[in-house]
Amino acid sequence: MYPYDVHMPANPVPGKTYPTIFTLHGKGSNESNMFGLVAPLAEDFIIVGIRGNLPLGAGYQYYDLKSLGHPIREMFDEAVTELEAFIHYATDKYPIDPGKRYLLGFSQGAILSMTLSLVMGEGLKGIVALNGYIPNFVKTEYSIRNVKDVSAFISHGEFDSVFPVRIGHETAAYLHDKMNRLTFKIYPTDHGVSEENQLDFIHWLKKDAEVNTNKE
Repeated sequence: MYPYDVHMPANPVPGKTYPTIFTLHGKGSNESNMFGLVAPLAEDFIIVGIRGNLPLGAGYQYYDLKSLGHPIREMFDEAVTELEAFIHYATDKYPIDPGKRYLLGFSQGAILSMTLSLVMGEGLKGIVALNGYIPNFVKTEYSIRNVKDVSAFISHGEFDSVFPVRIGHETAAYLHDKMNRLTFKIYPTDHGVSEENQLDFIHWLKKDAEVNTNKE
């Protein structure tokens, strides 16, 4: 079981289920850093911040690497299996709408979000994947579900010094053939999330989940 934080809407209605964002952080980070990215959505969504279970420096990770861009396969497989199980656990425990479950990940969290979308198929409504990629062994060896109706917002930094921007283009091209609702954007950043990027995916999530964006 992963450590996690749950942020409920301010005045939850008894018996109502809510669209939910599960956040997955980058290598060496934590769930608190991710909450800052999605805090503007806290009124309309349940937000579940999942912390990696492996300490790394002052933060955490979900799996370790053989080298940059090459996860240790056994650890990666285990993380994917356990994260899927966690999503089902949380859905049973909290008033989560199972038809409106989203994953939002940065870097290592984006890698896992895209992989989980392929594994879970329509068990997810959509994903936001910021500066990540899909490992080759996932594409060639995993059992991949139909994701044509899964929504995806994929973004990458034009000057990303960790995963070069060509990886973002390759990832988008791979998913474009599988998804009917794919948004892909490049931002003039390094390996990070700009304010423009954040505003774009917040707007995208509200629209995709059909929450009321006209509140005063």
